[in-house]
Amino acid sequence: QVQLVESGGGLVQAGGSLRLSCVASGRTFGKYVMGWFRQAPGKERDFVAAISWSGSNTYYTDSVKGRFTISRDNAKNTVYLQMNNLKPEDTAVYSCAAAPATYYSDSYYSPLPYDYWGQGTQVTVSS
Repeated sequence: QVQLVESGGGLVQAGGSLRLSCVASGRTFGKYVMGWFRQAPGKERDFVAAISWSGSNTYYTDSVKGRFTISRDNAKNTVYLQMNNLKPEDTAVYSCAAAPATYYSDSYYSPLPYDYWGQGTQVTVSS
């Protein structure tokens, strides 16, 4: 069982930055692929970024490449999402999720492999 708690969301002007954190409980954090997803009002949950259990592989949706960076610290059971040059269209509830590191890498762009989810943190970008 893994419990995930996000923090770091807030209100920021366009062009600003935020860093989201997701702390996981449990001793097996290092065995999971960690992902960030976001959901805007009235829209489906979308993939943002994911990172392999070792941190050596990262994956991003096209709209955030070059602006967002995902990283993890397995000693602290924490995954981060550094978000720079934020845009109003980035406004959403951001959730972290954990998936077993047993799927092909393409699978992690979908929410399906992820077994555990946090409650989410609101990110609002004003224009």
